[in-house]
Amino acid sequence: MSVTSLVMSSLLGVSYVNPMNFFHNLAGSGCGTSGPISCQDANTPPAANTCCFESPGTQVWDTDVAGSPEDSWTIHGLWPDNCDGSYIENCDPSRDYTDIAGGASSTLDFMQQYWLNDDGTNEEFWEHEWATHGTCYSTLDVDCLPSSSPTGAEAVAFFETVVRVFKTLPTYDWLAQAGITPSSDQTYSLSSMLSALQDASGYIPALSCSRSGKLSSISWYFNLQGSIIDGEFVPIDNPKDSSCPSSGIQYLPKEG
Repeated sequence: MSVTSLVMSSLLGVSYVNPMNFFHNLAGSGCGTSGPISCQDANTPPAANTCCFESPGTQVWDTDVAGSPEDSWTIHGLWPDNCDGSYIENCDPSRDYTDIAGGASSTLDFMQQYWLNDDGTNEEFWEHEWATHGTCYSTLDVDCLPSSSPTGAEAVAFFETVVRVFKTLPTYDWLAQAGITPSSDQTYSLSSMLSALQDASGYIPALSCSRSGKLSSISWYFNLQGSIIDGEFVPIDNPKDSSCPSSGIQYLPKEG
């Protein structure tokens, strides 16, 4: 049984998608949220409808990228993993779509502000995240979509879900409410940061730091009930320990 994760990063695609179709609204999955929850039942039958059931749960990563709003973290992506922090990648190269930024929409506008690449173009990052991780969701298989869906509609659904879930996780605000804000001279303890986030959200995420103790990313974990398109993301405590030191964590201001 596997888990999924939400992340932002750059990627390179190989096939063309009509940008005018890319952000058309996708019809609902028709799955509802009454089916099995991912990562909960080792006895879930292999014959379970994979258009309405992800063997993965879900994990969300927010990262801090220069050039993004000062009062928010940014999106890294949504990843499928194996309910233990390990994950699968690059599941269908035939759907490595490009020209993701070709159409205008509120989703795309939000991505341009909060889903940024720190080493290349935003477009490359989005393409990479879809090809590397989005193609591994069984509920986003082409055969699971309405027959009238345009090419690339499942990628649109992926990006829209990433943005939707990210908006429910105001990590910067939750830390600030506890007096934890970016600083060039103050450091924080891991327990204080995790306590602030647990108090606000009800769940314990995982924080990642560099070897020198600089805070770099956060992982929020979920199980999923239903389809990635419109299913219910069920928050869970992190299955992996944070990589940050117990004290002296540097939560630095953005560089520009």
